[in-house]
Amino acid sequence: MADVVVEQGRSVRAASPRKRTSLHNALRRKSTVAFFLTLPLILLIALLVLYPAFYSAHLAMLNKSMQKFVGLSNFTFLFKRDTFWMVVRQSCIFAITAVFFKALLGFIVAHFVHNLPAKGQRKWRGMLLVPWVIPPAMSTLAWLWLFDPSYSAFNYTLSVFGIGPIPWLGDTFWARFSVILVNVWYGAPFFMIMYLAALKSVPDQLYEAAAIDGANWWQRIWYVTLPMMRNIIAITTLFSLIVTFASFDIVRILTSGGPLDSTHIFATWAFQVGIQSSDIPLGACVSLFMVPILAVAAIFILRDVNKRGNEA
Repeated sequence: MADVVVEQGRSVRAASPRKRTSLHNALRRKSTVAFFLTLPLILLIALLVLYPAFYSAHLAMLNKSMQKFVGLSNFTFLFKRDTFWMVVRQSCIFAITAVFFKALLGFIVAHFVHNLPAKGQRKWRGMLLVPWVIPPAMSTLAWLWLFDPSYSAFNYTLSVFGIGPIPWLGDTFWARFSVILVNVWYGAPFFMIMYLAALKSVPDQLYEAAAIDGANWWQRIWYVTLPMMRNIIAITTLFSLIVTFASFDIVRILTSGGPLDSTHIFATWAFQVGIQSSDIPLGACVSLFMVPILAVAAIFILRDVNKRGNEA
C-alpha cells in the first residue's frame, strides 16, 4: 500500500511540472495573448453594443405604452405606411450616392497629394483633413447659413452670373442634393487619408514595370493601383456605409427630414417617431431595419476581402 502511495505521489509530482509547462506554452501563444489583450474591448462591445441591440429588439415588440407584448405588430404596421418605404428608399439613395462620391473624390485627392513633394504633403494633408476634424454639428450649421433662403451665400454668388435663386432646402430635389453634398464634404477626407496610406504601400517597381510594358497613366491606375488597393477600398467603403446609414446630425440640422419627409433617413425618422411622437417601440422598429441592410452589405464586402486574402 505504501508503495502505491509513493508511486501516486511521484506521478502527481511528475505531472505538475508538465502542467506548468503547458500553461506557460499557452501563454506564449500569440493567439492566447491576443485574446487577453482584446478581452477588455470585447467586454466593452458586449456592454455598449450587444446589450442595447437586444434591448431594442425587445422594445420593438411592445405596444406604445410599453406595457404589453405585441410581437411583430409594429413591423407589420410600418410595412403598410408609405412614409416608411420612402424613408427606406431615401436612406439607400443617400448612403450609396454619398459613399460613391466620397470614395471617388477621396481617390482623386489622394493621388493629387501623393504626387506632391514630401515637404508639401504635410501642409495639404492638414488642410484637407479640416472638414473631417470639425464636429459635424458645427460644420453643418455653417452649411445651413450657406443654404439660407434669404441670405444664402450660394444664391448671392449665382446671382452674379444671372442664375437663381435656388430653394436649396425648400425643394425636394435640392434638399436631397444638399444633404448629400454636406455628407460628401464631411466624409471625403477620411477616404483621402486611407487611400493615401494605401498608395504609400504600393511598390514603385510595379509602376516602373508597367511603364516599361508601355502602360499609360490610366492603365497603371486600372491594372496596378486599384488591384493593390482593393482591400483598403472595400473596408473603407463598408465602414463609411455603416456610418452614413446611421448619420443623424446633417439631415436633422439642415432639413429635419423635410420638405414633406422627403429627406428623412432611418436615424432621423426613428428619432421623430420614437422621441418626438413618444412611440419608442415604433422608433426602435425603424432603427432595427438598418441591421439587415448593413448585414447583407457587410457579408458581400467581407467575403470578397477574405476571398482575395486566401488567393494571396
